[in-house]
Amino acid sequence: MSNPPISLYGSSYLVAKAALEAATALLHKAQAAPGADDLPHARLYENMSPLSTQVQYVCDIVRNLVSRTTGQNLAAAWAEDSSLSSLDDMHGRIAAAMKLVDAVDEDTVNGKANETFTMETNRNMMDDVIIGNLPPEHIRSVVRSLLSTGPEVQAVFRDSVRQRLRDFPPGLPPPSELFPFPDMVSPACADYLAVIRCTFSAKLVIEAVPSMCHVIEAIPRAKASWVSGSPLDQMLERVDGDVVQAMQAIKEVSPSATELDASLDAMFAALAKCQSYCEAARLRYPFQRGTRQVQDTASLLLPSKQLAKAIGVGALDVKLPTSSEVETFRIGERELPRLFNGLWQMASPEWGSSSAEQQEQALATLVESGFTAFDMSDHYGDAELVCGDFRARLPEEVRNATYMATKWCVFRDIQTPVTTDWVLSQVKERCRRLSGRADMLQFHWYDYEKKEYLDILVELVSITKSHPELVTDIGLCNFDSQHTAEACEYVLAKTGSVGLVSNQVQFSVLDSRPLKEMVHVCAKYNIKLLTYGSFCGGFLADKWLNHPAPPDSYGGLTPSQRKYLDTLHTWGTWTEFQELLAVLESVAGKRSVGVANVAARWVLQQKAVGAVLVGTRLGVSAHGADNIATFGWELTEDEIAAINAGALGEKGEKTDAVFANMGDCGQEYRNMHK
Repeated sequence: MSNPPISLYGSSYLVAKAALEAATALLHKAQAAPGADDLPHARLYENMSPLSTQVQYVCDIVRNLVSRTTGQNLAAAWAEDSSLSSLDDMHGRIAAAMKLVDAVDEDTVNGKANETFTMETNRNMMDDVIIGNLPPEHIRSVVRSLLSTGPEVQAVFRDSVRQRLRDFPPGLPPPSELFPFPDMVSPACADYLAVIRCTFSAKLVIEAVPSMCHVIEAIPRAKASWVSGSPLDQMLERVDGDVVQAMQAIKEVSPSATELDASLDAMFAALAKCQSYCEAARLRYPFQRGTRQVQDTASLLLPSKQLAKAIGVGALDVKLPTSSEVETFRIGERELPRLFNGLWQMASPEWGSSSAEQQEQALATLVESGFTAFDMSDHYGDAELVCGDFRARLPEEVRNATYMATKWCVFRDIQTPVTTDWVLSQVKERCRRLSGRADMLQFHWYDYEKKEYLDILVELVSITKSHPELVTDIGLCNFDSQHTAEACEYVLAKTGSVGLVSNQVQFSVLDSRPLKEMVHVCAKYNIKLLTYGSFCGGFLADKWLNHPAPPDSYGGLTPSQRKYLDTLHTWGTWTEFQELLAVLESVAGKRSVGVANVAARWVLQQKAVGAVLVGTRLGVSAHGADNIATFGWELTEDEIAAINAGALGEKGEKTDAVFANMGDCGQEYRNMHK
């Protein structure tokens, strides 16, 4: 928000009193204005923060001054603050702050107050200099570093962003300003969309919907036009991804039925108008994914609401390869490829966006190359819907050859008893999005101290027997060794069989934690590891050999690369990483393959590993042909020993260090919920 007009820069309690008196004067001015009842959260002047924010700011600074200069502990009193929802509330807050000031012995504390105010003023001024001059990429890096310190800072950040967005809503720019010329991405439109993304990403989903509808409705109003592949066409693909993410945020927030009903009606109406305009103007309708996601949001949260079905018509001409070099392994009754297509990147358009048609073509290419297994989740954007719609339109033989593995991820208290009906409803929800069935359902749980997960796993395994048409296999996701064993023993005792077939964990030459304990647990219970991060977000590739380390600002990196750069820093130095890349490149050169193929091959030759998961940005980039080179050969014992020396350390000290720093498999995700 803008700097408050009331300044507390000064040298004594006289300044504090003056600030409180100035705040009182503002309130008197507000009371004298027309419509005074609406003013507490309004602004008296352009670019001025709301009155409630002004009063809160002044009183907090004054109370901090009193606390520091007198030694009083005022935290308990502050914790009981009520919201400033009326002018009377604000007068009361000011009076309470003034009472604190009046009770202070000025002669005793004025000297200390002078020091305190002067130091705080200088500190604030220097901070302002930094903020005003630091390059944006450095500010982003600093913010990411602050957020990594813990959930408390994350909460302050999110609350501050939400307050800022509430204080300064984006408004409704004229359609001619958003789309002034054919095939042009206007700066005004780009800026407006950036604010919308921040709004729904901050979980202000109901607030974001009117702005998003306005952009979509502005297309026919401005008579916008574009050609395939043009800058505007690409921007609209990104907006399509934004609609998907906004609806995903609504699913996670679950607003009131009234708010939700109105928001979905508005969104679907805007999309329908745009689709009609595109058909009349013979333009490609850019929001097929978004339309499907709106429909799914209504089906999930308002099942009685009837919205027209979005897309998914016409059979697809996709054929299985007559032969394939892709190796396979066995889970249950299925023979599966040892490389799954991972769809994590669909969780955010920050990895790039593509149209429904482009995604469909990418899926078809993967299947025709022999990569028929797909890994997704209930929170990877519209991944389940994309794959479900695709599979439903395949010829029966091809459809039966695909393997769709999704997840049920629990990140907070379930607040409901664990019953068969409730667990079955969760399974059916994911099967509905996958057009009928989930071949595998992997379960992620946020807190091992909450033991409900054990009974949930029992119910899931039982459902594979009572409802085999819905789900065949049950796996774990990011479980550590101790609780993988606990889950296996519990399900075995309750059902007579282990029933769990896999655990999905991070595993690479830079993160070899599974070698400590997990592989031994898997061997005992006949569980296969499905590994992600085996390419470390693309860092384990030829292009990074002899490449300087990325700057601390993470500039130009994808979200995945930022995540795995942190893993790399935990493992060792950039110099050590270059030495390891040189070893991998030496092996790759002998095989005429890439560094990434060697890195994946190393993981595949570890005990208990069934398959590696390779991130696939559907319609954005394609690496199917490169991935095939992972198969048809094996690392020799000497090659594995050379890689191990650099990756694990001569005596396993690097594995030990990563394990000690990050904890066992999946612990980094549970730390997020503390």
